[in-house]
Amino acid sequence: MDLVAIVGRPNVGKSTLFNKLVGSRFAIVESEPGITRDRLYGESEWNGKKFKMVDTGGFIPGETEIMDASIREQAMVAISEADVIVFVTDGRDGVTTFDEEIANILRASKKETLLIVNKCDNTIQDNYAFEFWKLGLGEPIPISSMNGHGTGDFLDALTNLVNYEPEEEQEDTRLKVTFVGRPNVGKSSLTNALLGFDRSIVTDIPGTTRDAIDSVYKYFGEEIVIIDTAGLRKRSQIKENIEMYSILRTARAIERCDVGVVLLDATRGLEDQDKKIINMLDTARKGILIAVNKWDLVEKDTFTADSFRKDFNEILPTYSYIPMQFISALTKQRIIKVIESVKEIDTRRKTRIKTSELNDVLVPLLDLSPTPSIRGRDLKINFITQVKTEPPVFAFFCNDPKLVPDNYKRFLENQIRKHWDFTGVPISLIFRKKN
Repeated sequence: MDLVAIVGRPNVGKSTLFNKLVGSRFAIVESEPGITRDRLYGESEWNGKKFKMVDTGGFIPGETEIMDASIREQAMVAISEADVIVFVTDGRDGVTTFDEEIANILRASKKETLLIVNKCDNTIQDNYAFEFWKLGLGEPIPISSMNGHGTGDFLDALTNLVNYEPEEEQEDTRLKVTFVGRPNVGKSSLTNALLGFDRSIVTDIPGTTRDAIDSVYKYFGEEIVIIDTAGLRKRSQIKENIEMYSILRTARAIERCDVGVVLLDATRGLEDQDKKIINMLDTARKGILIAVNKWDLVEKDTFTADSFRKDFNEILPTYSYIPMQFISALTKQRIIKVIESVKEIDTRRKTRIKTSELNDVLVPLLDLSPTPSIRGRDLKINFITQVKTEPPVFAFFCNDPKLVPDNYKRFLENQIRKHWDFTGVPISLIFRKKN
């Protein structure tokens, strides 16, 4: 399936076009220039032809400011990866110097290129397109990515350039991992360290990665999808609409993943926002791993890691089941351990315990540790079975579910964890009345 890259200077409507083509609000769209910073991938279809698309940050050729230079580099990578380029310009602004410079780059790439003149909302405004012949990239196609005007003609032209081979629809069963955490904690650095190249923009400016993006990591021949996400900030620190979008994007990334890796900053320890992120993963019932990054910056002795772990368990005792790795994305210290732990957690999420084993082990223990009577009624658990995996769900059949207090539910979960290994895996208990 061919890859189509959407490129252009900032604020010409690239992300709006991308969203229309992939059929969802996948890229963040705001009127502020420079919103889309990392490459975003999606899939589109027109008249039965499917193709992949990549949205890029608006780039200004030759720009030396650190963020704009990083965006330009990402756009250049997208151009090199793509089979077809869609160059988006702004009909209302006319041809700019930046458009001419980008056109020079595209002609030098020798890639198939479609020149799009956006913000032509009707047939009268289609006249904006004539000026763009001067860019030397063939016939300009006037469209409006906002209201859809002209997009049919554009897609007809695009699919004529795309090589299409039918593929059988298959469910994506690959392990999906998301890196989440506060801004500037090292999520993108860890992704890049694992992949061996700069998949995400990495600077020391907090909040650089604003969109959730996917990469594929090969682990002994197995493909693992890594979802890098925007850093979460406290709501009081969200001064731009873009940051709110990032929180929603991270929540969606958590929903898509099998295992979430929560990165903590070793130099700052556990903070309130970290607790909220861990709670988000637990609520979504995803596998959880704590990766304490920047461990190379900590002065330590033999017991430093144990002390960090002990402090974590004291602050969040209900999450003591979560394993922890101490890493440095910068020096690549123990980063492979992160993937190994993620694999182990994923295996545990798929664990199914035999009903006979559950009842043989747990029922005698429950008889020895009954709950206090409630209004003269005693709880009696007759039968236990696992009804689901990924995540594991255990059903307890009893005489009256209302007789199960919260502390007894925690006792039951601890007993399951004591006898079977669910390290890093949230488990759910449900209680049903026995007929």
